[in-house]
Amino acid sequence: MPELRKDPVVGRWVIISTERARRPSDFNTEPVRARGGPCVFCPGNEDKTPPEILAGRPHESPHNGPGWSFRVVANKFPALRIEGELEPSGEGLYDRMNGVGAHEVVIETPDHQASMAAMSIEAVTDVFLAFRERLVDLKKDPRFEYVLVFKNHGEAAGASLEHPHSQLIATPIIPIMVTEELAGSALYWQMKERCVWCDVVRQERRDRRRLITALRGLVAVAPFAPRFPFETWILPEHHRSAYEESDLDEIRALAALVVDFLKRMNTVLGTPPFNFMLHTAPLHDGPLDHFHWHLEIIPKLTRVAGYEWGSGFFINPVPPEDAAAALREAG
Repeated sequence: MPELRKDPVVGRWVIISTERARRPSDFNTEPVRARGGPCVFCPGNEDKTPPEILAGRPHESPHNGPGWSFRVVANKFPALRIEGELEPSGEGLYDRMNGVGAHEVVIETPDHQASMAAMSIEAVTDVFLAFRERLVDLKKDPRFEYVLVFKNHGEAAGASLEHPHSQLIATPIIPIMVTEELAGSALYWQMKERCVWCDVVRQERRDRRRLITALRGLVAVAPFAPRFPFETWILPEHHRSAYEESDLDEIRALAALVVDFLKRMNTVLGTPPFNFMLHTAPLHDGPLDHFHWHLEIIPKLTRVAGYEWGSGFFINPVPPEDAAAALREAG
């Protein structure tokens, strides 16, 4: 029988529609397809991108040339621009401000054919360290309130280029999805004087039905009320609200866990397109007792249609317990 489940953080209800239940092999996934033409992210084409902001390269290797292991550059077609002041204004009941922000691309590897699932732990660690370094640097700009790190893998997941890359966007306001998590977490703290994320980790560790895997202080879990089939959260077991405060050991463990999870996902679902999003505390809030940074990974398996857009209810055909079991067995 279908059931309604409530997310303990934001209070969002989802429909787990077992009447539509599918096996992992029943999903019509679309693997990432190669595209023709030269790739601007490949070595030798550094002049085709904006100058690098950060890169992993030997000391003798010149900036903006070959020899790098990863590069961070400004997005050539940014959603927001770093120049200018916010200049908020009103027009009657409407508010506006200039589109000031930062939009950067993390080119994860020089290997055009690679994927994060196939990269070495050391290479993925460098990518997640680059996320941390950019958060630390962008935090210095008083105009910015939040930095969202995200990855679109595959055309169906929104990637416009095949070469492995991720992105980050700094904004002068906190995104609504994060605002909801912050508000829900704060309410839970007021009621119980405990962090809801820490409680999730403890319960999933104890219950184990939705625990996918754990590694050196981090866990991968299928959330109790997932919006999408095989949606997965990766969280540190030790309470930490800001990702940029993570140390090298934690980031190395995160890289290893992400690679492990992506391999499991590819085995079970046939290398699907996916998105990941890093939710961390706002830049200037300081340590928060009620919030917990986490990485959300969502394979692109279903489409959001009229009912979801109109109601805010997500219909998920796969119970998270079944998804977690399949991913556990894939290890």
